[in-house]
Amino acid sequence: MRAAVVGSGFMGRVHTEALRRLGNVEVINVSGRDEAAFRKMLADASVKTVHICTPNAVHFPLAKAALEAGKHVLCEKPLAVSSGEAAAMAGLARSKKLRNCTCHNLRYYPMVQQMRRMREAGDLGEILVAQGTYSQDWLLYDTDWNWRIDPIESGPSRAMADIGSHWCDMAEHVTGLRITSLCADLQTFHKTRKRPRGDIETFAGKTLAPEEYDLTAIETEDFGAVMFRMGDRMIERTRGAFTASQVSAGRKNCLSIEIYGSKSSVAWNQERPDELWIGNRNTNNQVIIKDPSLMKEAARSYADLPGGHSEGYDDTFKQVFRRFYQSIEEPEAEPEYPEFADGLRQLVILEAELASSRSHAWVEVPS
Repeated sequence: MRAAVVGSGFMGRVHTEALRRLGNVEVINVSGRDEAAFRKMLADASVKTVHICTPNAVHFPLAKAALEAGKHVLCEKPLAVSSGEAAAMAGLARSKKLRNCTCHNLRYYPMVQQMRRMREAGDLGEILVAQGTYSQDWLLYDTDWNWRIDPIESGPSRAMADIGSHWCDMAEHVTGLRITSLCADLQTFHKTRKRPRGDIETFAGKTLAPEEYDLTAIETEDFGAVMFRMGDRMIERTRGAFTASQVSAGRKNCLSIEIYGSKSSVAWNQERPDELWIGNRNTNNQVIIKDPSLMKEAARSYADLPGGHSEGYDDTFKQVFRRFYQSIEEPEAEPEYPEFADGLRQLVILEAELASSRSHAWVEVPS
């Protein structure tokens, strides 16, 4: 199968490398923002799928054009810059009967799937509390810059859209519960930043001279804290809280999630991806290491390597892409990956977070 990747930065390279690892997908085109090259690629009947790895603001027009050209589409998150755009994308994909995926790849760490299967098996009991953080430090200084800081390219949110959406998606995926209401507090610590006059890639370090910067006012948040309720709206017994931060010194890519049940608990940290902590009330706690032969049967297929052989960030993309391309080859198969509807879901949550922070009040999250 032949695929095209739109976006030649950090995520474009990650997608290209993961696709090449599948062995049955040929990446025939990797392009930046050249509209003519994009249109030429869409006209190529041999291209069956398009991966969109560009800044958020152009996800919608690129996906719309690709779907209208009859291409299956896999798009980076956040799916769009508004729930309206995301709903239109999901509706178009559905009407065209084309496969569609929002790349919430962090679901696909083997031990995240182990947590999910433990919950499904009843090992955790009733879910009482979900809490955690997604913390990074790559935008700690006012000299740090990336396109995500500019709302024209990223949309109205940064930390919550870029990494908070990953945390919420994982929390709902693992617990099987939906966030029903929330109270959010967002903060921009750097009201101005020094914007480099040249392009700076995501996560790249910088040692520019003062004359190479322009002072720029900042609108998007560096940090957010959210309290939330989960479950049936009539009961809403589950409670939770999380933070998303891009200014936490020393935290490089720390998604930490803790799920506390009435029987036992689990906790996982993306910076130590092969480890899963299991908490017990009346027996010793455990730390188990990824070993597919010892995992829940339904979680084993998310680990390709035997125990003692680490699987990390790049492997999660491979797992998503494998399932996405299998579903294209098997039109009747149920998708085993997050679709555009899941990306829409996270934008609905995001808009509730933004509304809550503006009003300093609890906000209902639409179903």
